Amino acid sequence: MEKDAVKQPKIDAPAVREGKTSRAAYAATFVIMMGVWCILSGKFDAVHLSMGVLSSALVSFFSADLLFTRPLTGHSVRSIFGFVLYVPWLLVQILKSSLHVLYLTLHPRMPDLIDPQVFRFRSKLKSDLAQVTFANSITLTPGTITIYVNFHRDFSVHAIDRVSREGLPGEMERRIARAFGEE
Repeated sequence: MEKDAVKQPKIDAPAVREGKTSRAAYAATFVIMMGVWCILSGKFDAVHLSMGVLSSALVSFFSADLLFTRPLTGHSVRSIFGFVLYVPWLLVQILKSSLHVLYLTLHPRMPDLIDPQVFRFRSKLKSDLAQVTFANSITLTPGTITIYVNFHRDFSVHAIDRVSREGLPGEMERRIARAFGEE
């Protein structure tokens, strides 16, 4: 090795999943998928419920290790409930942002109001799932798009105007941290 070689910083890469997925992870994935099926289909007759059971069983069989990368504990169950409580708040933020973008679009001085910029910040969120939830929540909120996230928790986000920029990372990051038990 050369004397003048520059040392690269060590990056904590995501852990590779090893071992078997627990039965509790399969069961939890099945329950979550079946709940989503019932909510989205809205039909509770034998045909639709049996299709839901079959679909949920297949999804849980093939992807339980994607949703639950660690053994299921009380912490992971709290995270699921925390996320469920986060979703209504996110839906309200999506509605408010949609109305703001509509205001920008219909305002006669629209070119003066729009100030698109890419800005960067470092998130406090530690887990991959919390970071992905944060990145997707930003993108789901009209007026902002997550462009890039790296292993060091650096986010690059495009915002359409100053108002859309002001809220980040802010309350959304705090609520996600609370939902995933990272506060």
